[in-house]
Amino acid sequence: MNLNNYHMRKRNVYFLTFCFAILQSTILSAHSQIDLRVDVNKPITDIQPTMWGIFFEDINFAADGGIYAEMVKNRSFEFNEPLMGWIQPNSDRHSMNDNSGMATIIKEGTTPNKHFLRIEVKNGNGYELINEGFRGMGVKRDEEYNLTFKAKINGGITIIRFQFIDEKGNAIGEISVSPNSKDWKDYSANITVKTTEAKAKLKITFEGAGVIEMDMISLFPDDTWMGRPKGLRKDLVQLLADLNPGFLRFPGGCIVEGRTLDNRYQWKKTVGDIEDREMIINRWNTEFAHRLTPDYFQTFGLGFFEYFQLSEDLGAEPLPILSCGMACQFNTGELVPLDELDPYVQDALDLIEFANGSIDSKWGKIRADMGHPGPFNLKYVGVGNEQWGPDYFDRLKVFTMAIKSKYPNMIIVSGTGPFSDGEQFDYAEKELKKMNAEVVDEHYYKPPEWFLGNANRYDSYDRDSYKIFAGEYAAHSTTVSAPYDRNNWQCAVSEAAFMTGLERNADVVYLTSYAPLFAHVDGWQWTPDLIWFDNLKSYGTPNYYVQKLFSTNKGTKLIPISSEDQPLTGQKEVYASSVLDEGTKEIIIKVVNSGSGEKSVSIALKGAKKTNKEAKWILLNSQDLNAVNSIENPRGVAPIEKSIAVKGKNIELALPPYSLSIIKVMED
Repeated sequence: MNLNNYHMRKRNVYFLTFCFAILQSTILSAHSQIDLRVDVNKPITDIQPTMWGIFFEDINFAADGGIYAEMVKNRSFEFNEPLMGWIQPNSDRHSMNDNSGMATIIKEGTTPNKHFLRIEVKNGNGYELINEGFRGMGVKRDEEYNLTFKAKINGGITIIRFQFIDEKGNAIGEISVSPNSKDWKDYSANITVKTTEAKAKLKITFEGAGVIEMDMISLFPDDTWMGRPKGLRKDLVQLLADLNPGFLRFPGGCIVEGRTLDNRYQWKKTVGDIEDREMIINRWNTEFAHRLTPDYFQTFGLGFFEYFQLSEDLGAEPLPILSCGMACQFNTGELVPLDELDPYVQDALDLIEFANGSIDSKWGKIRADMGHPGPFNLKYVGVGNEQWGPDYFDRLKVFTMAIKSKYPNMIIVSGTGPFSDGEQFDYAEKELKKMNAEVVDEHYYKPPEWFLGNANRYDSYDRDSYKIFAGEYAAHSTTVSAPYDRNNWQCAVSEAAFMTGLERNADVVYLTSYAPLFAHVDGWQWTPDLIWFDNLKSYGTPNYYVQKLFSTNKGTKLIPISSEDQPLTGQKEVYASSVLDEGTKEIIIKVVNSGSGEKSVSIALKGAKKTNKEAKWILLNSQDLNAVNSIENPRGVAPIEKSIAVKGKNIELALPPYSLSIIKVMED
C-alpha cells in the first residue's frame, strides 16, 4: 500500500466530512432561525396599570417576624400560653419562678388585651427574663432600636436593665430605665448595638426587691420603612417597591377564611390603637405536620390601616379580600346561614367607608384619627378567597347586591375556587357568567410543564365576559405544598413563558400576582415563595426577578408579535409578547427560550418610527435548571444588561438556553 496515497485520501475524507458538517450546521441554523414580526403601529388594547401586582398573606412569618418590624414575640402576653417566647435562665420556663423572683401572668378585665406580667423580685441579686424573638432578633452594629413598655411599681424596684445579648449570652447593647410611677405609665428608651448579630435576644434584669407590673414590651429598629415609628421592615418593603406593583392584595389567602369562622380575619379588630387589637392564632401554625409552628400568632400590628398605607406608599391599588361567611373548605367548611349573613355584609360596607368615607362618617373618622384624613380611594373589594360550590354563589349574590346598591362603582372581585379546571371550576364559570361578574380570581399551583403548556390559556376566553385576576400562581418543583419545593430556575422560566400568555391577552387579563410572597428561612410553612429572608437579610428568588422584569416593563399598549402569522406559544420552545410604552416611547419585547439549545431570532419592527441604533437587552438565564438564590448567594440568578444593535428596524440575537430576554427599543 502506498502510505502517501493513503494519507492523502484520508485527509480528503476528513476535509469533505468537515465541509459537510459546516454545510449541515448552516442549513440547520437557517432552518432553526425564528423570524418575529412586531407590528408597532397596530395596538390591540390597553395594558391595565394593575396588570402585575402583589399578593400578601401572613404565612411563613410574613407579618409578625417578617415585614412588621416588631422584634419581641408575645409582647403583650396574649398568646394561648401567655409566657410563650419568654424564658428565665436556669428555671422552669413555664413557672418563671426561682429563688430570686417570680413572674406571674395576671388576667384582668374583658378588654382585648387582657393580660399583663407581674414580677416579684425576692432579693437584690437581680431577677432575669429573656425574650427569644422570632427565631432570634436581627440587630446591626451602631444602629438604634426603640424600646417601649408600660409599667407600674409597688416599690422596691430601682432599675430595669435591657440588654441585647448574642448567642453566647454576651451583652452587645444595653440601656437602663428607672420606673417611677405606681400607676400605669409609658416608658421609652433607645438601645445602640455594638456588633451585628442575626439571632440576638432581649434580656431584662430587675434590680432591687419588690413588685413591678409590665405590659406591651416592644422593640423596633429605628430605621423602618419611611422612618415610621413601630413601622415596617425597610429592606422587605424596598423589595416590594422595586417591583413597581399595580396593586396590593391583602390579607390573603386562606387567612381570610380561617380554619373556623371564629379564626377568620376580621378587619375591624386590626384598626385603632395597636395595644387594643385582639390577636388570634395564625391559621398556618399547625396546618402542615412537616412544619408545625405553635408560636405563630397574628398580633395585627400590621392591620388594615397599615395595608392601605403600604398600598399608597407603593403606588398600588389596594385590593382587600373579605370573608363571605365560609370557613376554609379544606378544613371545617363552616357556614354562616344566609339569614345570619348581615354582619358579614356590613363589615364589607363599613370597610369601604373606612377606606373612602369622609371624616364625618363613623369609619372615616377612625381612619382620620389614625393619621390619614384623606380617603384611600379604594376601587376593588374581593368577596371570599378560594370558595367553591353553590353555597359560595348564594353568598356572593347577597354581597354583590348590597355593595352595588350603596357603592355602584365599586368593582367586586369574585373567584372560581382553588382549581384551574374540573367540575367545580366549570360550575363556577357558568354561575359567574350568569351573574355578569366583573373580575374573577383564578389560581394555579402546577408543575413547570403545566405553565409551559398553558401559555395559550386565555387565547380563546370569551372577550365579552368577565375579566381575569390571575390571583395566585407558582410553578412547583415537586408537588403542591410539599416541603421540598424549590424556587429554582426551571420553575421561574416556565412562569415567564406563561406570563407572556397573560400579557398577550391583556384585553382579558387585568390583574396577576405570584403567591405566596414572603418566607422566613427559619419559620416557613409553604414553599415556593417569591422573597426569602432571615432576621437581617433578604433576597429575591429567580421567580422574583421574572416578576420584576415583567412589572417594570409593563408598557401601556399591547402590540402584536408573531412568527409565521401565529403568536409564539411554545413553537420551537419560544414564547413571546410585546408592548408599547407611550410615556417612554419604548417598544418592549419579551421572549422566553424554554429549550436546552440556543435559538437564533430575527425581530422586524414593522411600522416603527425612526429608532435608536442600539437597543437594551436585559437577560435573565441559567444553564442549570436547578439553580436557586439564597441568603449566601442572593443574585445567583439575576438579570444582566447589555446593548444590541438595531439595523434598519431589525434586531438579530441569539437567545441562550433557558432564558428570559427583555428587548427595549427607543423610538426617536
